Amino acid sequence: MAEPVQQPHFRVWTYAAPAVVLGCSQRSLLPAVAQRLPEGVELHARPSGGGAVLTGPWMVSASVALPLTHPWVRGRLPDSYRDLGQLHVEVLAALGVEGRALPESEVTAANERLGPVVGWACYGSLAPWEVVDAAGRKLVGLAQRRQRTGVLLVAGTLATVPDWPLLCAALGHPEDVQGMQRRTVSCDVLADRTWDPTLYAHHLREALERALGE
Repeated sequence: MAEPVQQPHFRVWTYAAPAVVLGCSQRSLLPAVAQRLPEGVELHARPSGGGAVLTGPWMVSASVALPLTHPWVRGRLPDSYRDLGQLHVEVLAALGVEGRALPESEVTAANERLGPVVGWACYGSLAPWEVVDAAGRKLVGLAQRRQRTGVLLVAGTLATVPDWPLLCAALGHPEDVQGMQRRTVSCDVLADRTWDPTLYAHHLREALERALGE
């Protein structure tokens, strides 16, 4: 993103160890969170906004850098998530996990059905075109950063059950564990079988190659 994006680029990756990633508006929390984290858990702050994210072996992430003129991102900001969300839906369906990309018109009602929003956590609320299950629980979270050089889209899939108690304790909100568990779901739970994040990452990478031509 430091240089103008001339053509689509993407990366898909898994995580060897857990880490807490704070949004730019949460930088003031860094000292307190660092004191609460167990040894070996890294702490970062990203330049984009949004709530805290718990990365780790339970997550598969993808970043897609696109030119400002790319069809995926030429519309309204919320609409920029649509194609990436739908791509995840198709990859998951091929592996036996049913989900759908949540239309913007349904976000408010979907959030209300799941109970109180956990506002400090990225996975504590729903946004347009994120992937949810039949009950409306978040399976794939989406985020983006727009610059004059291009648009960066980011996605994180909950491949297995995350360590929500770790995140809630680190942020000083142990009371929100049940809320995070109620509002999210993982691939292994929906598939009712052991889930291989590496295999899913391989299929996601292939789908992005077909869609973006890299």
